[in-house]
Amino acid sequence: MAKKFPLLPAQPQRVCWGCDLYCPSESMRCGNGSVRTPHPSELFGEDWALGLLPETPASEPPVPTPAPAPVD
Repeated sequence: MAKKFPLLPAQPQRVCWGCDLYCPSESMRCGNGSVRTPHPSELFGEDWALGLLPETPASEPPVPTPAPAPVD
């Protein structure tokens, strides 16, 4: 099972994000090459995941589903 991907890590520059190992940038075990893979927050900014997360309005309660009418 894959590890849970952190949305906003504290210091993303210290880790290679190229696979599920999340190795230190100084000793990558996956053979990903000589350059570490940056975290999406480094590339696209801190709001990179806003379009990926489901939106749930906090102020509106859920609308109840009406019960089906009885069949006579």
